[in-house]
Amino acid sequence: MKLTSARELKNLLDQYGFSFSKSLGQNFLIDQNIVDKIVDQGQIQGENILEIGPGIGTLTYSMAQKAKKVLAIEVDESLREILAYTLGEFSNVKVHFADVLKTNIEEVTREYFGDEPFKVVANLPYYITSPILIYLLKSQANISEIIVMMQKEVAQRIVADKTKKEYGSISVFISYFGPAGILMNVPKTVFMPQPKVDSAVVKIKIAREDRPLTIEDLERVLRAAFGQRRKTILNSLSKGLDLEKSFVEGVLKDLDLPTTYRAENLSLDDYLLLGEKLLDHGGKNV
Repeated sequence: MKLTSARELKNLLDQYGFSFSKSLGQNFLIDQNIVDKIVDQGQIQGENILEIGPGIGTLTYSMAQKAKKVLAIEVDESLREILAYTLGEFSNVKVHFADVLKTNIEEVTREYFGDEPFKVVANLPYYITSPILIYLLKSQANISEIIVMMQKEVAQRIVADKTKKEYGSISVFISYFGPAGILMNVPKTVFMPQPKVDSAVVKIKIAREDRPLTIEDLERVLRAAFGQRRKTILNSLSKGLDLEKSFVEGVLKDLDLPTTYRAENLSLDDYLLLGEKLLDHGGKNV
């Protein structure tokens, strides 16, 4: 069974009367080289894997041959029979039909993986990439790494540092959890149906370390800073956190940060130090 063969894929979908759903952003991989690279660079040998959106099981099939266990969460019930056929030979694969954003991810992964860590590997629909990433990162699930394919432009924003034009609040947010990098670029031609844009595979290594600021407080600071990103950081933080401008100015100077900086000029460490000092002063919820 060659699930990356366009001809075999079409025959399989016709056999089960499957139609692609635009609303679910379904685009299936039809390039075995890309699948192999994801499996190889994801280093999934002997690992527990959570896959989101397995589709017909193309990536799942290859991962199941090397992984310890694979738990695949799929929202499209019409794929139930197809997945039973394509993955039926594997005793280490479980398909859970649900909307991942409405799933207690800690509960379902603990039920399947126990207390063992797991990696997330997924080809995420473009329209819901950020919400899924944020949900996973903010969960208490025992995730060690996240390896996901997404729209190339979104990937560039996620991995950008403050020297790049793509740098923004999502860049800072993701870096809070650990280092992120692009493993490979993926052309739009390797999907069926073919999307309008190219993709990239991003790897986020989850760093379990203490931070001087909670993620909720960091989000407050980022909303204030990037919500008015055309303003100086002095003005945006003063207004966004409802703080006296003179106080914010003093904190910036204490940290050797120019008051003329804008949101995109600050690193994660800058935001952590700023947040710690500003919110201790009583910044209100924003």
